[in-house]
Amino acid sequence: MTSPLGRLRLGVNIDHVATVRNARGGDTPDPLRAAKIAEAAGADGITAHLREDRRHISDADIEGLMDVLEVPLNFEMAATDEMQAIALRHKPHAVCIVPEKREERTTEGGLEVAREENRLAHFIAPLRDAGCRVSIFIAADKRQIEAAHRIGAQVIELHSGAYCDAHHEGRFEDRDRELDAMREMSAFAHGLGLEVHVGHGLTYETVAPVAAFPEVMELNIGHFLIGEAIFLGLDPAIREMRRLMDEARA
Repeated sequence: MTSPLGRLRLGVNIDHVATVRNARGGDTPDPLRAAKIAEAAGADGITAHLREDRRHISDADIEGLMDVLEVPLNFEMAATDEMQAIALRHKPHAVCIVPEKREERTTEGGLEVAREENRLAHFIAPLRDAGCRVSIFIAADKRQIEAAHRIGAQVIELHSGAYCDAHHEGRFEDRDRELDAMREMSAFAHGLGLEVHVGHGLTYETVAPVAAFPEVMELNIGHFLIGEAIFLGLDPAIREMRRLMDEARA
């Protein structure tokens, strides 16, 4: 028995294939090859974050992904004029607006939407007009969800990093509190008519409770899967995540 809202989708983030490539220079490992393997293994979409400093995914990677993918591309991007222009040129299936700081190792939290409603509303309007599904990456916070709804986002992606960190650090009361907040806010956002996704830091150990939320339609997972691929191979790593998601949803 699956959720009445439909099958839970898996988006595979391939950023860190590019991280390994860029550490040495050259062309290998190839993120486009990883994307095609992910497709074959059951990924419902591919996520790639083109950062301002180009620390992993490159402009050429985005062009290549648009050419070769049969599943949708979720283009993660900061709310800058440069990234808006790139998204409008390529018109990917989805764009996910994320906060970005040069000094961070990875995206550290959700976007502050409530304080920037006017700017973000004007920023995403051309993307929606171009046919891109617009997602906003935010914390499980009612104020931010309401703001994302007001500015016209079709999707929110809840940041699951605090939940995953608390689990792996053994802070189980914090973990359960974060999980409860995501569960409550998933239902709240769905009630507003928003599609709900979750991502950041999910592993084999942490995915099942989130996958069980009936309102969540998509999980985006990257770093863990690329890490597991070193030991298992990318195809088996993705298939195991897919199995755990389907089992939790049943």
